[in-house]
Amino acid sequence: MIKKFVNNKIFNGKPTESITAAAFIIAVSSFASRFLGLFRDRILASEFGAGDILDSYYAAFRIPDLLYNLLILGALSAAFIPVFTGLISKNKEEEGWELTSGILNINILALMILGVIFSFFAPFFTNLITPGFSGEKSELTVALTRIMFLSPIFLGISAIFGGVLVSFKKFIIYSIAPIMYNLGIIIGALFFVKFMGPVGLAWGVVLGAFMHMLIQYPAVKFSGFNFKIVFTKAFKNENVRKVIRLMIPRTMGIAVNQINLLVITIFASTLASGSLAIFNFANNIQSFPLGLFGVSFAIAVFPTLSSCAARNMNKEFINNFSKAMRRILFFIIPLSIFILLLRAQLVRVILGSGEFNWEDTVLTFETLGFLTLSLFAQCLIPLLARSFYAIHNTKTPFYVALASEAINILLVVFLIDKYQVVGLAIAFSVSSIINMSLLFAILKKKMGDLDEKHIVNSSAKILLAATIAGLITQILKYTIDRVANIDTFFGIFTQLFISGGLGIVTFLFMSYVLKVEEFFHFKDSISRKLFGVKEPINEITDGAEGM
Repeated sequence: MIKKFVNNKIFNGKPTESITAAAFIIAVSSFASRFLGLFRDRILASEFGAGDILDSYYAAFRIPDLLYNLLILGALSAAFIPVFTGLISKNKEEEGWELTSGILNINILALMILGVIFSFFAPFFTNLITPGFSGEKSELTVALTRIMFLSPIFLGISAIFGGVLVSFKKFIIYSIAPIMYNLGIIIGALFFVKFMGPVGLAWGVVLGAFMHMLIQYPAVKFSGFNFKIVFTKAFKNENVRKVIRLMIPRTMGIAVNQINLLVITIFASTLASGSLAIFNFANNIQSFPLGLFGVSFAIAVFPTLSSCAARNMNKEFINNFSKAMRRILFFIIPLSIFILLLRAQLVRVILGSGEFNWEDTVLTFETLGFLTLSLFAQCLIPLLARSFYAIHNTKTPFYVALASEAINILLVVFLIDKYQVVGLAIAFSVSSIINMSLLFAILKKKMGDLDEKHIVNSSAKILLAATIAGLITQILKYTIDRVANIDTFFGIFTQLFISGGLGIVTFLFMSYVLKVEEFFHFKDSISRKLFGVKEPINEITDGAEGM
């Protein structure tokens, strides 16, 4: 029975050879995972409200996440996949599997040793990043942190598995893994908490990490992988050493982002109970379009930009960059306006139940409003950063991120006393806009021209269409407010669905009237058969096609 299960075509299927098919798989699974993430947040908000327990829960993520991001994510995104892909493309699969075993050996050993050390010193580190916590709240944070140190081990293994699957273009299982992670957390919140108490939340995270790893193993196994214990030989392997060398600049860039999260945690811990939870809830809501459009388009176009840069095809590089940027803005500008106008309704529908009261709702949608002001910048940063990576420049994004983080910290110091948790959102948005602006200005200086006239022209049309749609949305929102009972879930959902839905329809209609180029591309993409056009993934085409 088990053999039949793991021999299923899903685990042992053919590679996805079409950009459209691969992009569709990633986009659909990303939507499902993020939707499940919002459902997860609703459960957490309903069960615990914005208070001490969720503050401790979110703070407990920080150190384990720091270990995972620095030791694994940098190696995977910047080093392992390119090196492993290069080996298998040259029919050196045996060397590729030796590399995989070597990296797994090193990361498992490093994460286990560091996990034990950090667990022992957990009280010191949690007090360092949560100076405002005390008593039972601090003790709970320590307990949750110690349990969560198991999750980087499973996620570290899973990340390498995912890198293997991406290299073989097997996207289905790779894309399902994040869904399993969220399912584990939901199981912890719904069931483990009932007989374990709040520590059940941490065990749910560990379960999610284990499921994230387990779902990918059969597909990796059928790709030809056999794990070998090679601790002593790993560092002697030239490919392993190459991965380590390549991951250092990328790891430094990731470290800046982690510093940002630590800064938010430190300052939020000094505020009223529930402040850290409120910031995380608001950030998770605005991260939905960020992941769906900003990150997805950046990932899709990255191979194309890299190929153009490698072949000195500057005109094609600029053309693909411009298209990707305009298509991101086509989705993000109207979504930002809709989120700003309907932020109270969104928060109430997604989070508003059980212990999550009206005061929590107000603070969350106020925080969400200021975060959304920089959503366009947040969505463009992944594209701009990868544009630098494509021209083999990993230092500029790091230096810009470092400068932006310094500005963020200064703003937090000045704003936090007066604006509390909202001040964190204001500082975050300002620093994000500065980050994006600096990256764009420096890239333009290096490339000479980024097709900015075309970008500005399209952005102006998109903004006009989105503004008109926003006015319609606002009118409908107030009209429904007078006829529907918005004190009920059904009433507030109706207000959100009708005003938001007709706002989207208005935006699409105005885009048609104004002849927005990106609208017609979007229309053509959804009109044709999803898998009707075969586009080899390594071919230099429009990398955002089909998204």
